[in-house]
Amino acid sequence: MINVVGASRWYGQVIGVNDVTCEIGPGVTALLGQNGAGKSTLMRLMTGQMRPTTGSVRVFGQDPFANPAVFRRLGFCPDTDACPPYLSGREFVYRAARLSGYSHSESISKSEQALQTVGMENRAHQRSQAYSKGMRQRINLAQAIVHDPDVLLLDEPLNGLDPVGRRQFMDVLAKLSEQGKSIVVSSHVLFEVEQMTRSLLLLHHGRLLATGELADIRSLIDKHPHRIQISTSNPRQLAAHVVCLPYVVSVEVGQTVEVQTREPNRFYDELPRLVLEEGLDVTGVVSPDANMEAVFSYLVAE
Repeated sequence: MINVVGASRWYGQVIGVNDVTCEIGPGVTALLGQNGAGKSTLMRLMTGQMRPTTGSVRVFGQDPFANPAVFRRLGFCPDTDACPPYLSGREFVYRAARLSGYSHSESISKSEQALQTVGMENRAHQRSQAYSKGMRQRINLAQAIVHDPDVLLLDEPLNGLDPVGRRQFMDVLAKLSEQGKSIVVSSHVLFEVEQMTRSLLLLHHGRLLATGELADIRSLIDKHPHRIQISTSNPRQLAAHVVCLPYVVSVEVGQTVEVQTREPNRFYDELPRLVLEEGLDVTGVVSPDANMEAVFSYLVAE
């Protein structure tokens, strides 16, 4: 649904994004990067708020810049509160529906449906100045989906949410994704992204470092030994057995046994057999290199 080819955007002498190429389809895709990585700039290009300096951006095969035909099928949550403090959530979402071209009666129906989707139907009568951060984020999401868009772009939507609000917001996005919508969520918080999706675009200093499923991106850094930590009541006994495996690079013994291997899949396949045949006591297996933070750190360091 979104196709970006060689897109760059300069602000004078400052580069916002630099030669970005990617495709985004249905489901949730995370736009991940530190503050200043270029996430908001790429969002603005995709939503048609600005044109790329070079390259192209196409949404539904069209240039999104100042294009009402594209806007009708796009929903956008900016990284700032969009609802004026003097309006209630219901009034704000209703006005968004009217601006999308719906009649008065249609706008009432559409806004109530959107408020119900985000779980705000019972609080929408209050003015937004009385809302918590999580409630304001839900109202922002309601205005973005009131016209039933095919593509939804959310710029840092989880900022400032407490754990409960974050979980509830993620559940709403999951339901929208199940309806076949294409959702792009920008974030600089790694564990948030990891809970939402395995598909990501990794930005750093305006450049796209990697794109795809987390497992595929992890394979890009397999030249680095993969660390695996094993909990056991007898670390030395376990270490004595795993150190003999030909694909194990090193073994460090402490309260746990940390193995470094260049063939993690082979090691994971072999470990259960080794435990059963040798009668080893293993109570836990984790990998500090299997999460997104490790992937990001490795790729940025290269």
